[in-house]
Amino acid sequence: MNIRARLRRALGHSPSRAAVLAFFAVTAFFTVLLSLPVAAADGQRTPLPDAVFTAASAVSVTGLTTVNTGEHWSLFGQVVILLAIQTGGLGVVTLSLLLMVMVTHRLGLTGRLFARESLGPGDVKQLFWIVVTVTFVLEAALAVFLLPSFLYSEDSVPRAVWFAVFYAVSAFCNAGFSPDVDGLLPFAGNLFVLVPIAVGVFVGSLGFPVLLNLLKRNRWTLHTKLTINTTVILLIFGALAWAGAEWLNGNTVGHLRWWEKIGDGVFSSIMLRSGGFAVVDMDEITPTATMLSSVLMFIGGGSASTAGGIKVTTFAVLLLAIIAEARGTVDTTAMGRTIAYSTLRLAVSVAFLGLILVLSAATLLSLGSETTLDRILFETISAFATCGLTTGFSAEATNSDKYVLAVLMVMGRIGPIAMAAALAVRYRRQNYAYPVERPIIG
Repeated sequence: MNIRARLRRALGHSPSRAAVLAFFAVTAFFTVLLSLPVAAADGQRTPLPDAVFTAASAVSVTGLTTVNTGEHWSLFGQVVILLAIQTGGLGVVTLSLLLMVMVTHRLGLTGRLFARESLGPGDVKQLFWIVVTVTFVLEAALAVFLLPSFLYSEDSVPRAVWFAVFYAVSAFCNAGFSPDVDGLLPFAGNLFVLVPIAVGVFVGSLGFPVLLNLLKRNRWTLHTKLTINTTVILLIFGALAWAGAEWLNGNTVGHLRWWEKIGDGVFSSIMLRSGGFAVVDMDEITPTATMLSSVLMFIGGGSASTAGGIKVTTFAVLLLAIIAEARGTVDTTAMGRTIAYSTLRLAVSVAFLGLILVLSAATLLSLGSETTLDRILFETISAFATCGLTTGFSAEATNSDKYVLAVLMVMGRIGPIAMAAALAVRYRRQNYAYPVERPIIG
């Protein structure tokens, strides 16, 4: 059997394998482009670790950087980064199934099941067209809302248009990249910039299954209800808790008026969904805010969204299972529906996988490092959750650390989604059962 035939067989039977291959192939492609001298503002070839890191961060829509995006990269380099963000923002499912079609020239039953487990029921081709259309329409709308502010603040129309388009794509894709040298700091307090970006991040973090459900105006599914309710609860809790933790911190929001502190808390809570933009120096926040931020980043946004993390539905299902256990009920229920036991197993698997990835990467990064563990954990969770908020560790990282974080960003983007979909597709009935026994727990 030749290589092409083996590749067809492997991808045809394993969409999750196609997802991994697609993302690493795309990351390698953009790494080559960013390594070209024309991609750098000074015309020099960018060191390979920085090119790999930036490509991985853009494709995984993370936003962590080892070099300043507005300062190091030329216009060509920034265009490459934007294309990488858009490619990664279209999602794991789109890329993996596109690769399967390119190699096998067809989309088999396994691929269709993979798509439906990830995006929801419906015709696969129609779902893809809707996903692409919704993405471009919402990004165009964001760019239109952002353009007047940049026309006012920038010294040329082309630069203002470029900033509006870049921020619109980066916001909806939850990427957190900024073409400005100082990021969003010059726009702190500018609601005409911060509100559209926050809305873009929030909508992008809901996930395409939720957006499709809302667009079709059908009865809300349990997934849509869980995603929206949990997201809103976490957003409100995160805003109040983050603002409270930073209320007296003069290095961040302590000098602001009370309504500005609340506003920064809301913006930060939305960004912790996986947005990655910041209007304060995250290295200056209090330990309490650092811990809170890490938890919210780890949870992330909605399933099949541009956000990362273990996803809010995973968190909601685990929380509901704990409540059911505390009440002594057999079934895990929510909003008049019983959650399938297989879904609970998937939630546990995804959360445990995320924890293993974070702890493994943090252990590798801590070897020989003089950086404190809290900074390493924050950066590691930010990379896994494809959030992009940073304490500055990425810019100080060694070459080996950059490769570790690059792999973690890509795996954080494809790992939980691919694992959940792959396990759901591989479910098979077992016609026998072993005797039941209960190990001691706790």
